[in-house]
Amino acid sequence: MTSPITITVEIHAPLERVWQELACIEDHVEWMADAVAIDFLSEQHTGLGTTFRCATKIGFLRTNDLMTIDQWEEGHRIGVTHSGAVTGTGVFELAGADTSTTVTWTEVLKFPWWMAGAIGAWCARPIFHWIWRRNLEALRSRIAST
Repeated sequence: MTSPITITVEIHAPLERVWQELACIEDHVEWMADAVAIDFLSEQHTGLGTTFRCATKIGFLRTNDLMTIDQWEEGHRIGVTHSGAVTGTGVFELAGADTSTTVTWTEVLKFPWWMAGAIGAWCARPIFHWIWRRNLEALRSRIAST
């Protein structure tokens, strides 16, 4: 998949509250249906240079996604580089006012040959879109319940 998948949701909470949840990388497994476990490979767990392995499961497909945080703009942006079997980039961006925050999630992924390469990525686009939309809805629900 060479073209990005972008999903945007509005969360009725202040930007600071949404950032607090998003910046807690180890808790992403609580609201990301495809993330099974996160194991940090670096001593740090936040900020630029943080590295981790995310065990990922979508249906019968499982992989260990190796990620490095390469963008960290406090309160506004977290970007990662995927360097496992699936490569690419992902970015969470926040924009908000006092009572509402817009969360935009953009991913550009490249599948290896054994996952059918570009054809597999093209076929996976609607599945990823659906899963990631649900993930952001789960994030919204998680924040609303606290």
